[in-house]
Amino acid sequence: MSDKEKDREFIRKKYAEIAMKGSQGCGCCSDAGCCGGTLINLEKVSIDIGYSIDELENVPAGANMGLGCGNPIAVAGLKEGETVLDLGSGGGFDCFLAREQVGETGCVIGVDMTPEMVKLARENAEKSGYNNVEFRLGEIEHLPVADASVDVIISNCVINLSPEKEKVFREIYRVLKPGGRLSISDVVATAKLPDNIKHDPAMMAACIAGAEFVEDIRRMLADAGFINIRMTPRDNSRQIVQSWVPGRKVEEYVASYIIEATKG
Repeated sequence: MSDKEKDREFIRKKYAEIAMKGSQGCGCCSDAGCCGGTLINLEKVSIDIGYSIDELENVPAGANMGLGCGNPIAVAGLKEGETVLDLGSGGGFDCFLAREQVGETGCVIGVDMTPEMVKLARENAEKSGYNNVEFRLGEIEHLPVADASVDVIISNCVINLSPEKEKVFREIYRVLKPGGRLSISDVVATAKLPDNIKHDPAMMAACIAGAEFVEDIRRMLADAGFINIRMTPRDNSRQIVQSWVPGRKVEEYVASYIIEATKG
């Protein structure tokens, strides 16, 4: 098994455990490795990364596990009737928020590589009677989605987990319609990561070790064909990241960003 596949399997196992336990997270990291299983105030964590009380109250119980690093919905500008794709949809939290904005004439698709997460999201949707959202098992490097079929792609702290980000951005470009847009929240590197962080599997699953430099993400997007690339750090990024791994000073090396782009 290659190192890339070993990383995928480690991450898949960690997030499967979260799905099966119904674990609450600690921002992006959760029980994936850096919080030590400490229970947290899920509402406070979610508000800190950009969600409103109304949004938190209008999703199925158990869909929000505190696994994000921002709120991509807040800047996506979703419109009624659009088709939205969520990369790494987890328990379905952002999908359920998106479905409200696109309405019954729209459609939301969630893709996740962890069978347990897909099962949880489907159960959440079924309990709530949602018929404009679906969840598919798949890897974001090989999306189970047709060419030029999606208006908007969202993602919340997931692309950093991929060992093949160039493939991810090419896949995003493939499935977007001409003029389609990307709106994601993710962790990027702002300084070179120390080896003890970069090669720590727990830090990989915690959305830290796999972070790429801002300029490298911008280049990958441009190489894939994207235009109107905008990368904006969250004002409270240091607070968010610091809370994931207290005492490790990871906020000196990575930051939470909103990343936007348009298919040229």
